[in-house]
Amino acid sequence: MTRRALLLTLGSLVAAGGLGLHTMASANITAGQAAPDFNLVDIGGQAHKLSAYKGKYVVLEWFNSECPFVQKHYESGNMQRLQQRFGKQGVVWLTINSTNPDSSNYRDPAKSQGIVRDWKMQPAALMLDADGKVGRLFGATATPHMWVIEPSGKVIYAGAIDDKATFRAADVQDAKNFVAAALEDSMAGRKVAVSAAPAYGCSIKY
Repeated sequence: MTRRALLLTLGSLVAAGGLGLHTMASANITAGQAAPDFNLVDIGGQAHKLSAYKGKYVVLEWFNSECPFVQKHYESGNMQRLQQRFGKQGVVWLTINSTNPDSSNYRDPAKSQGIVRDWKMQPAALMLDADGKVGRLFGATATPHMWVIEPSGKVIYAGAIDDKATFRAADVQDAKNFVAAALEDSMAGRKVAVSAAPAYGCSIKY
């Protein structure tokens, strides 16, 4: 199957709900709220406690390697560039996969390590939230679904990564990236211009 045919097929599936395309007006944890604390273990076995990163900017990225909307941002290199760029500025980028182990989309720690390597992912950590507690705590509904947390622990952005609700990698180039804009605004001492946007992507397989 050609890439064009594949995209057309995927588009038909999305229109029919087959890929679980999801959009929402806002998350349970919204801008202005304190980010709830959590503990998760990454795919290398290291524990991460959100409150341990107080004093730093934190980005939370909900992830599913089998979702074409996630693939869009990794195949284009967009997500890796963001992870690298802001990681160099001291931002702690935490990628979270809340897929249930019973789902065909689930990837165990070993397979997840291979994905990180093959995709050249650069988050501070990729963590499996197999029971979905952290995803439900934040109200994550889609992949990718993003939160930006300022050093005080307050959420300054929640929602979609950008304003192009498609799985076409070419759309990344012209998209307004809300996560980057929120970090740039806050780091420069400006009020965050866009603090929420409808999340889009595949529904999380809780």
